Amino acid sequence: MVFSSPMFLFLFLPVVLVIHLLIKVEYRNLLLLVVSLLFYSLGEPQFVVLMVISIVINYFYGLLVAKKYKDTTRKLVLFFAIVTNLGMLIFYKYINFIVDNFNIMFHVNFYLEPIPLPLGISFYTFHSLSYVIDIYRRKSEPQKNLFDLALYISFFPQLVAGPIVRYHDIAKQLKTRILSLEHINQGFQRFILGLGKKVLIANPLGLVADQIFAQNTQELTTGAAWLGIICYTLQIYFDFSGYSDMAIGLARIFGFSFLENFNYPYIAKNIVGFWRRWHISLSNWFRDYLYIPLGGNRVSSVRVYLNLVIVFFCTGFWHGASWNFVFWGLFHGFFMLLERSPLGKLLDKMWAPFQHAYVLLVVMVGWIFFKANDFQHAIAYIKTMVGLNKNSMYSSMYYLDKELITVIILAIIGATPLLKMLLSYGESWLDRKNSKYQILKLFFIVITGSIILLLVSAALASQTYNPFIYFRF
Repeated sequence: MVFSSPMFLFLFLPVVLVIHLLIKVEYRNLLLLVVSLLFYSLGEPQFVVLMVISIVINYFYGLLVAKKYKDTTRKLVLFFAIVTNLGMLIFYKYINFIVDNFNIMFHVNFYLEPIPLPLGISFYTFHSLSYVIDIYRRKSEPQKNLFDLALYISFFPQLVAGPIVRYHDIAKQLKTRILSLEHINQGFQRFILGLGKKVLIANPLGLVADQIFAQNTQELTTGAAWLGIICYTLQIYFDFSGYSDMAIGLARIFGFSFLENFNYPYIAKNIVGFWRRWHISLSNWFRDYLYIPLGGNRVSSVRVYLNLVIVFFCTGFWHGASWNFVFWGLFHGFFMLLERSPLGKLLDKMWAPFQHAYVLLVVMVGWIFFKANDFQHAIAYIKTMVGLNKNSMYSSMYYLDKELITVIILAIIGATPLLKMLLSYGESWLDRKNSKYQILKLFFIVITGSIILLLVSAALASQTYNPFIYFRF
């Protein structure tokens, strides 16, 4: 079950919200835990037990690593906690990939039955790791209540698609949080915004991107290839940021406050800036739990470069068991290294539009490897983009129509802070006026939200294309 499905929108969420509002405060965490496990079981019933086992194991690791043992003992506990969590992740997500590559490298033929990938395992594994590591670092106290820890790890808004929420950011909220009509209103506004981004913008763009990438690259014109990657570049942003908006909004509805996960990454002027704006929770996780422990910027230049390579290798590999993802991570890492060299200073002095164009070109080329079936497909696609393919059948006009053009224009505008700035200006202007204008502001919010919901409902009723692109994560 995904947030943009009719079952979630018109059955699961309303029922859970009504019960949540009606029951006593002390039972709300238990309710949210039960519905989170139910939410997960509706998508991955066979793997609920695996997640519960992970929760219980990390509960005891947290208690052990918090005790006043000698440093060597605490380090040993932390070591086993990391090995246990990463071991589960590697087994379920990467073991087939490892065996396949082992067979290729050593010309052997070990066979392993394909192991299904548990939904959201990368996210809840990173939640668990950050919990134990923060306790080891004395940044957080261990959670004595197993059910509260289980809620933190399995909370359904962020369970299958992030953002990656740190335990210390919501530890107090697990115990005491304020739930008000204002919070519910804010949450619904944010949720509806994300829902619109996902269904009304990401889905139409994704449909075209899938169609173009499914074609033989020899049958695409240069224009069609560019259209495909432009659509995918916009799709993955609006899909992923839309899910983050929905997660943040849902959490707010139930009284939790999550940190932001996206900040208009496509307006960045360099790749460093892009990663400060894209999937912020993942970037911060790798910074705090890998880059800094490796030495961060406090070591020699050579070590800094090596640290960045390791981080971006892991960032790519985290996204999926494929060399395409690894290359995508290292590709971004290469430009991060480049920007630390004298060339980076030269880039900073260049005309701002050139800086933006550079970032968009690097990001779009990187997305080709993220989207393509394999490395050969990605290379062939790039050749088509630069005009090396002369035997083509499908031009961009084969896919372009008024609806797609409209969606692309809206997506480009929505990928910048322009609308947010205009709305913020209008809101501040209304706030300076009398109560009549406040009613106008409320009316505008209600009408806008209602229109988005109607359009989303119509789209879900008429379309069968509603992908969930995070199964590989």
